[in-house]
Amino acid sequence: MKMLKDLLRDGKFKFGFIVLVILVTLSLLSFVSPYDITIWNVGIRDRPPSWDNLLGTNSRGQDVFWEMTFAIRNSLTIAVFAAFFSRIVAVIIGLIAGYSGGKIDKLLMSINDSVLVLPLLPILILVSSLMRGRLDVLSLGLMLGFFGWAWDARVIRSQILKLREKGFTYTAIISGSSTLKLVAKEYLPHVTPLVFATIMNNMSWAVGMEVTLALLGLSDFEMSTLGTMLHWAISYQSMLLGIWWWILTPVTVSIFLFVGLYLLSVSISEYLDPRTRIQRIGTVRQSN
Repeated sequence: MKMLKDLLRDGKFKFGFIVLVILVTLSLLSFVSPYDITIWNVGIRDRPPSWDNLLGTNSRGQDVFWEMTFAIRNSLTIAVFAAFFSRIVAVIIGLIAGYSGGKIDKLLMSINDSVLVLPLLPILILVSSLMRGRLDVLSLGLMLGFFGWAWDARVIRSQILKLREKGFTYTAIISGSSTLKLVAKEYLPHVTPLVFATIMNNMSWAVGMEVTLALLGLSDFEMSTLGTMLHWAISYQSMLLGIWWWILTPVTVSIFLFVGLYLLSVSISEYLDPRTRIQRIGTVRQSN
């Protein structure tokens, strides 16, 4: 709670937090949508924004506002699944490699580095092609999470290597504390803020990959996401036909989502940096 209060003093975190709250609120509106987003021609096609249709309708006769709420919900869900799964793998690999050292560390880092050097986009395109039509929200999130843990595992490992040389580690070992207890009570509290900082970057990466796969025609187009919204708008040549609101909606939402997640990640990273925290505390004291 104290961490949140400190972070809310930072303008970057406050802006990113507000953006994310608005997007989550919009995604929740999808549960009260008056339309079934999978049904076409429920209204007049290509209708510009009005009081009846806040963001107009598209060439498939769907309300763009309600389509947007479903797209935000599904894209955020994919990003959360990917980030949650990859955080589990990254934390486990980072903790074991950093604490164990020796041959275990070399083996895990060899696997980690192998994943890092893989050309992820071609691999994701290949897997998506093989699973075309079966990539629902959960499977797409898990697939992205499976390839999104390696960099953060190395960051967590480096943090554990530093903590392993601290005095409290030797004190805990001498006092007879088990490895599990040492990791749970001493290491995890130090690593948790770092995990939250990296989770924002991973969510942003997952959304970007989903949009890329959709634009390449490799998503399940019955599932409304920011990527599939862009795909349909481009396929129907919305810009050439003057249906600017159709393509502008997912583009604008995507930009705000990327910017919001980036600002949250930067703010949390700065908060975790001792030098930046000292400067921030000094600035607050001077203003008071």
